[in-house]
Amino acid sequence: MTRDYSLRAIEPPQPPEDRFVQFLKSRGKRITQQRRLIVEQVFSHHDHFDADELMDHLQELIAERKVSRPTVYRTLSELTEAGLIRKMTLGGRSVYEHEYGYPSHDHLHCEVCNKLIEFHSDEIERVRDSVARQHDFEVFSHRLFVSGLCRDCRKRKEQRSD
Repeated sequence: MTRDYSLRAIEPPQPPEDRFVQFLKSRGKRITQQRRLIVEQVFSHHDHFDADELMDHLQELIAERKVSRPTVYRTLSELTEAGLIRKMTLGGRSVYEHEYGYPSHDHLHCEVCNKLIEFHSDEIERVRDSVARQHDFEVFSHRLFVSGLCRDCRKRKEQRSD
C-alpha cells in the first residue's frame, strides 16, 4: 500500500494580498503599485523561487521602470516579515516559498540541482509531538530538510559512471 504524502489544502482566513496591506498599514507604509505588482506575481502560482527568478518574471515591468530591483528585494523582506513567505538558504542562495495559508510540510532537497520536493507526514508530526511532550516543550512549527540526490541527478550520475 502506497501512503499519500501530498500536502493538504488550507484555506487562509483572508487573501495574502489583503493580509499584506494590513501588515503595511500597521507599519505606517502604503501599498504602492510596485508592491502590488510584486505581490500579485509572488502569489500567482506556487513555486519555490529566488529573487532573480522573481525579477525574471517581472522583467518587462522592470524594463518599463514600473518596478525597481531594490523594491523587489525590499518587498520580499516585507513579505517575509509579514509571515506570508518563508526564506530558506539552500546551496548558498536564498529561496522563498509561500507560508501563509500553506499547509505544514517538509522537503526533500537535491544537493546537485537544488530541486525541492514537498511532502507532509503525519508520522513525523507524531514523533515531533511525542518528543516535545517528553520535554514539556510547546511546538510552534518545525522544518525538516532531507538532503540527497533526486531521481534525475542519480540517473545522470549512473550514466556517467557506465
